[in-house]
Amino acid sequence: MQTARSLLFNLLLYTSVIFISTLIIVLFPFISTVRLQKLSSIWVHFILKSLKVLCGVTWKIEGLNNLPNKACILVSNHQGAWESFFLQTLYHPSSSIIKKELLYIPLFGWALACLKPIHIKRSNKLASLKKVIKDGSDKLKGGISIILFPEGTRAMPLKGLKPFSSSCGLLSVKNNVPIIPICHNSGLYWKNKRFNKEKGEITMRIGPPLYGKDAKILTNDAYEWIKKNFKEIN
Repeated sequence: MQTARSLLFNLLLYTSVIFISTLIIVLFPFISTVRLQKLSSIWVHFILKSLKVLCGVTWKIEGLNNLPNKACILVSNHQGAWESFFLQTLYHPSSSIIKKELLYIPLFGWALACLKPIHIKRSNKLASLKKVIKDGSDKLKGGISIILFPEGTRAMPLKGLKPFSSSCGLLSVKNNVPIIPICHNSGLYWKNKRFNKEKGEITMRIGPPLYGKDAKILTNDAYEWIKKNFKEIN
């Protein structure tokens, strides 16, 4: 039964991706990036609602009151697609840091480019770090929040956290904006590169704003907060 439900959800996901991607590309010359992001968020809510109805995957969000009403850096562990979708709905405008290869996917990648993410080549770590700091700073100064997965790739829940890039701490210190640490266990239910979605409740915890003057210490503070909560919910 869960396989059949997952089949229906995946069909809905991929067919609707074609629709929303085409719509964003067509509208791109005529409306602002913020409005395109809001349109994308409507689609994300539809997908997550479909996931709940079809596959029985629900979620609870703790600490929403910790989100500031100004630009910030959302720093999260990365397990799969769910958080990539959900975090986009928290702030408009916002900009995700993504691998450049995603932009080459027909329709989806072209639509993604219209939403103005920060794209990097992961093979060149130093150049990627410089680009994140430069482009991220420009966006933060313009009131745009940054969505950042400092592990740099997806990690299976049972294998724990991967080391964090210092980019989140450097961005925060340079621009005097807070890091908002976020921890979740989405990979237990929407497993990376798995067809079936597992019925259950995703827990996402949003921590208090973190400030500091030392990028290394600040990055470690974010890591330790996420690590502590990771152990409790995974």
